[in-house]
Amino acid sequence: MTPTQNETTTGTTVTGPLAGIRVIDLSMYTLGPVSTQILGDMGADVIKIERPEGDVNRYIGPSRHAGMSANFMHINRNKRSVVLDLKQPKARQALMKMIATADVFVHCMRKQAAVRMGIDYATIGALNPRIIYAAASGYRYDGPRKDRPAYDDIIQGESGVAALNRPRGGEPRYFPMTFADKFIGNIQASAIGMALYSRERTGVGQEVHVPMFETLLGFNFTEHLWGATFDPPLSPPGYPRMLATNRRPYPTRDGYMCLHAVTNDTWRRLFIAINRPDMVDDKRFATVSDRSRNIEALYDNLDAEIRKYSTAELRALLDAADVPNAPMNELQDLLQDSYVKETEFFKRVDHPSEGSVLSMSIPVQFGATPVSVRALAPRLGEHTRPILEELGYSDDDIQAMSSRQSA
Repeated sequence: MTPTQNETTTGTTVTGPLAGIRVIDLSMYTLGPVSTQILGDMGADVIKIERPEGDVNRYIGPSRHAGMSANFMHINRNKRSVVLDLKQPKARQALMKMIATADVFVHCMRKQAAVRMGIDYATIGALNPRIIYAAASGYRYDGPRKDRPAYDDIIQGESGVAALNRPRGGEPRYFPMTFADKFIGNIQASAIGMALYSRERTGVGQEVHVPMFETLLGFNFTEHLWGATFDPPLSPPGYPRMLATNRRPYPTRDGYMCLHAVTNDTWRRLFIAINRPDMVDDKRFATVSDRSRNIEALYDNLDAEIRKYSTAELRALLDAADVPNAPMNELQDLLQDSYVKETEFFKRVDHPSEGSVLSMSIPVQFGATPVSVRALAPRLGEHTRPILEELGYSDDDIQAMSSRQSA
């Protein structure tokens, strides 16, 4: 066992459910790095392979030093960075040596690009039959779009996300975040964990492919397939409550409130709390089926009443009535939120090169295998030398393989 797998170079024992698992990560941008950071947070030794100029995300967003942007730092902790110019045969050979020692290999290329680089599953699986070979690309490998490029905005639009995210009659909008990349990165990490579990039972690795389009399509249609589920359709697709114009944070006199009632009894308590007892006996709102059919009228009534209260007044009324509620927070509000402070989700930490930075905690908790932030985001190539030395390469070899060679 090398110190890179089950303990850190400082001697601290690595815990987490994936302690002892080694991951070779060839991904960049957002999707793959989100996935591999989750694996690293769970205890895996993640070796991030970067080209000499580094992951593009190193340069997107504010930074104190070039190559260490905020965007990069928040999805690349618990990783080690190795720079290799994979256009060089010797660098590709070094990559293969690392893969031979690994449990998981991750990339986000289209299949044809992986074949051209010689890192397709047939090649990697022959080298390391126990490897979990995980890739994410735009579309299924067995479909006609398999070779089309795809990025977050493309998939948000193509899968229906942008169309759903618009006011009725308004223009479609992307979610104001890299929604597809982050969601599918989480799915990829989950799939890798399941494949590792299967390998523990069978001893055999496998290829795992996560197509962005189909993954988000299934996610969107879970509720929105709606009446189109049946043959013949009972209604067009689209869950009316989710599409209701006033399904949004409700404006109060001085802010916005979020609330949600599910059961008949909770709705009754809500109607009484906002001084609308007449709605308790309104047949349009009596049952879940009635409310579903008349959802626009229901939300219109709530909108008109909630505007009469301040946020604090309404929250006191709803808390007393045991109706789930919360004020709407702006991003800046959350940095000062008392609950977030008490649970220490955001923490001030000292990065070796970037100084004092705000870091986020790992939200998932394990009772027997606690997870931890062992290392903040690495500087470009920070671990190139020690890792390649482990593989037997000389200083001259390391220098050559980690520098971009002129054509």
